[in-house]
Amino acid sequence: MTVIKIVNQSDNPLPKYKSVGAAGMDIMAYLNEPVTLKPLERTLIPTGIFIELKEGYEAQLRPRSGMSIKHGISLVNAVGTIDSDYRGEIKIPTINLSNEAYSIKSGDRIAQMIIAKYEQAELIEVDILEDTQRGSGGFGSTGI
Repeated sequence: MTVIKIVNQSDNPLPKYKSVGAAGMDIMAYLNEPVTLKPLERTLIPTGIFIELKEGYEAQLRPRSGMSIKHGISLVNAVGTIDSDYRGEIKIPTINLSNEAYSIKSGDRIAQMIIAKYEQAELIEVDILEDTQRGSGGFGSTGI
């Protein structure tokens, strides 16, 4: 298990996994007053938490499925990345994709955070790539 140092300047509990098999920890809003998002409006929602990741790890921010399907609330960048060298407050880039206004209150679970290993790649420029059976077949090329 990876250990992550965290500073919590909010009055919310630390992010945590809600079940034994959960991949993501719920992240809560930390607001002085509720924020109401009109349809298609977007904003950064503060959390009051700061993390220290080891090199080779990232934190991925993802929408919560219940909020997405029930209320149309998602993340502007769908999956956000917190790099291992970032030490600022985690803020959630939230968007209202519904046709109705939606209010977010302090303590609301607004996103989930997944911790993932990564490695950096070295790019080598070439003139041609090796061929595969799929080749350059793109969207929908493998059937439905």
